[in-house]
Amino acid sequence: MHDEFLCHVTAYGVCDGRRIGVPLGTYRAPTLALALWWLRDRASWIAERLDPSPDDDRFPPGALVPVADTVPDVPGVLRAWCADVGRQEQAADELADGRLLRIAASDDTTEYELLAESVDALRMQRTTVGLVEPVA
Repeated sequence: MHDEFLCHVTAYGVCDGRRIGVPLGTYRAPTLALALWWLRDRASWIAERLDPSPDDDRFPPGALVPVADTVPDVPGVLRAWCADVGRQEQAADELADGRLLRIAASDDTTEYELLAESVDALRMQRTTVGLVEPVA
C-alpha cells in the first residue's frame, strides 16, 4: 500500500504555436482517501468555473447563456467522473498499485489534466533508474 500521493492540476493551451501548461494546484496528500478527495474537489472547482449555475447571485440576469451542443462538455466530463463510484474505486486501485492516475478533459482551446501518483512509486523509480550494472 502506498501511503502518500502527489497530486497536480494543470491547464494546457497553445500560445504562439507552443503547448503551454499553467499549474492550477498541487497537493501532497498523506492518504489515498485525501488524494481522491482533493482530485474530486479540484475537478468540481474547474467545472463550476467553466459552467456556473445561472441561478448564482454573482451574475446578473442574462449574463450566462448556453453554448452550442457541438462544444465539448468539459464540466460535464469532470462532474461525471466525480459522481461515478465505479471510476472512483478504479482510481483508488490504480493509485494503491503505484500507477499514475490521469484524468483529462478538453474543449476547443484548453486541456484540463488532473494527475496523482504515489510518492513511494516515484522514489522507487528514481532508485531503479540510478542502478548501474557493474563492468566486468
